Amino acid sequence: MEKRGRGLVVVEALLHYRRPAFFDDELTLRADLAELGKVSLRFDYEVLRDGEVLVTGHTRHACVDLKTGKPVRIPDELLRLAPEGI
Repeated sequence: MEKRGRGLVVVEALLHYRRPAFFDDELTLRADLAELGKVSLRFDYEVLRDGEVLVTGHTRHACVDLKTGKPVRIPDELLRLAPEGI
């Protein structure tokens, strides 16, 4: 994508801290593609410890022209990688 002059930038990030995590905790991060539009996409996240949800959140990313910073369509080759139903 970058070779073609496009990139994904974070335009929104939101976290909900539900429980603390500690230095030696073994954590699991789950990330799911939740939305896919023509110019942006959204990932939903969960951070877990032993199956207990500690953090939930999401990030939204926009596809931009790397020279101008202006929004552009997500390349078709990237859109084809998304699971059906998104």
